[in-house]
Amino acid sequence: MMKLAGIATVAMMLLLAEGPRQQDERAAAERNDCIRHCLTQPVDPELRRQEIVSLEREAGHAIQLRNGSFFRRVYSDDFAGTLSHGQQVNKAQWIALVQSDAVTYENFNASDVRVQIYQDMAIATCLWSSRFSSKGQRLSHQMRAIHVYLNGASGWHVVSGQITNLPPDVGQPL
Repeated sequence: MMKLAGIATVAMMLLLAEGPRQQDERAAAERNDCIRHCLTQPVDPELRRQEIVSLEREAGHAIQLRNGSFFRRVYSDDFAGTLSHGQQVNKAQWIALVQSDAVTYENFNASDVRVQIYQDMAIATCLWSSRFSSKGQRLSHQMRAIHVYLNGASGWHVVSGQITNLPPDVGQPL
């Protein structure tokens, strides 16, 4: 009788021990099904376009606030850009320029944002309008900007950009 009780106890323990493992396997299967569903589900192109529009507007706000952390997060490490006066810059140079206290922006706005998406690449153009103080003078200026985005595992990143002055050219540092 004692032997039978011992065998029953061991059998019960084995059944109970198997329960959580089966639950883990079931949870892993459900998680894999969910991931597979997300990967095969069509991506809403309007949602992707709005994501880029938001990034362009955030960039304007980050320039106004001299916020380099936005550019550290969104610009790729191998970013290559050209400023409005032809100077080529990398990511570190762009961030240093944005954080510089040579210019104080009262307003920096990105408007007329247009986005074309090509699979995992996007081209964004926009109008940058700013009011700023430089060397004791209050000025306003407009530029056209174009940015090339690539979509990777961690989201959209700017890999290239160019800024073009619109008349009259008032010597904007960007």
